[in-house]
Amino acid sequence: MGVLGRILYGIPFIVFGILHFINLGALTGYVPGYVPFNSFWVVITGVIMILAGLAIVARKYVRPMTILLAIMLAVFVVFVHLPNFSAALPNLLKDLALLGGALMILSHYPKHHSHS
Repeated sequence: MGVLGRILYGIPFIVFGILHFINLGALTGYVPGYVPFNSFWVVITGVIMILAGLAIVARKYVRPMTILLAIMLAVFVVFVHLPNFSAALPNLLKDLALLGGALMILSHYPKHHSHS
């Protein structure tokens, strides 16, 4: 079940990342107005999602990529979703769940694990 769970967790991030490039223009509106270079941040988060998803599925560089993914999800929760709490509640809860999943994956890849 662990292998299936890892694959089911990683693949959506690959798709989410690809969608960041396909929907770049629409997604720039989610970047808070006080943050410069909106398109840059959409691209960077897309790259992080793709690389983290691939790392999780392939069991290579899982720990560093999942740490980066967890940080990104925490930033989404605090700086994107919380300021728009009532309108963003579903996305806030989704990203909290994904953050929890990333932290659970990290617990299976300790600092000196041979696959991270």
